[in-house]
Amino acid sequence: MKKGLLFALILLVGTMLGACSSQNTNAGEGGEEKTITFIHWRGEDAEVFKQLISKFEEENPGLKVKMNIYPSEQYPVQTLLRESSTDVFASTPGSQFEMLKKAGFYEDLTGESFVDLFNEKLIEVGNVENQQLALPYQLVYNQPVYNADIFEELGLEPAKDWEGFLALCETLKENGYIPIAFPGADIGPGQFMNSMVMNNAQDEEIFTKLMNGEAQLTEEWWIKTLSQFQELYKNGYISKDALGTKHDGAIAQVAQERAAMLATGSYAMANIKNLNPDINLKMLAPITVSESEAAYEGVHTTTFMLGLNTNSERKEEGKKFIEFLAQKENAEIYANETGQFLTISDIEYESDELKNSIDWMEKKTRFQPRYMIPNLDVEKAVLGSIQSVIGGESPEKAAEEAQKIVNQNISQ
Repeated sequence: MKKGLLFALILLVGTMLGACSSQNTNAGEGGEEKTITFIHWRGEDAEVFKQLISKFEEENPGLKVKMNIYPSEQYPVQTLLRESSTDVFASTPGSQFEMLKKAGFYEDLTGESFVDLFNEKLIEVGNVENQQLALPYQLVYNQPVYNADIFEELGLEPAKDWEGFLALCETLKENGYIPIAFPGADIGPGQFMNSMVMNNAQDEEIFTKLMNGEAQLTEEWWIKTLSQFQELYKNGYISKDALGTKHDGAIAQVAQERAAMLATGSYAMANIKNLNPDINLKMLAPITVSESEAAYEGVHTTTFMLGLNTNSERKEEGKKFIEFLAQKENAEIYANETGQFLTISDIEYESDELKNSIDWMEKKTRFQPRYMIPNLDVEKAVLGSIQSVIGGESPEKAAEEAQKIVNQNISQ
């Protein structure tokens, strides 16, 4: 009897231990929960991410996700990545990606099965020398959004050349509309410059050449771009208070149907629709050359680049979270709730603003020129020259001052 009782006790204990082990597959030692920290700058996506995080935690017992959101202009990503407490993070292409890459903060994700869930061509910006350092999640069109009902009311169509774009703006102005809502106090110069320069400098390596000393801002391609910004402002097509207008204010102008176009990008459509659900939005890009000279129809960016911190102590758990976000079912929730195109393959878009713009995936667009500037000081100088001409400086003088900063950074 004693042997039988001992055997039964051993069997019972073994069963209980096995059950505990099964329940804590994703837990740390002693059955403690593991917490993944996820940082980004998109406060407007907070509720959708909370929904997805709850779903992730339900599917992965023992794992929790702590999300921290920071303002985009004060995003302390480099500081936070020095600590092991930050695991999954979002970053932007261009100077930020270059800075984080040089600092060695990206864990190489090459060979991870979830990389195959992304459109290979759309994640190239996160690939360096065959190492997939980051996975861009969003496909954004950095070009003006417009009120299609206003255009229809006035019999307007997106213009095919610069003279046509000026005429379009004049018609809008004559009919009491602000032609272009321009948030010059924050993101406007950095967004609108993309479609303004896309055909003026058709060489996609132009900013690489600028940093190599092979091109200068004092040349025709940038002087012309600044002159066209000045022309829009002097003609009243950009509102007089543009340099004091922030993005939220410009969005409100469009939502209130005071302005016909917003000079930022597709990512703003959801916010406009939140303020005015009945508004009908589409996209266009100003063609700054003649129709025959135009090589590009618009500008795209793959951004919100998901990365895994090399200093993280929860790398496997972080990979689980990235994989979760990339799965079609979850990606569709994010896309349709936020009004964002994504880099995930075979997404079914349901929102009206996305359906109305899906044809842009077939148009000839180039990668956002601004994100091809690898140096933050140079980027600020380029954008500053746009603000200068809107503030009254001549294009030639603004370009000359910006080029001085470029020269300083080349010589370092």
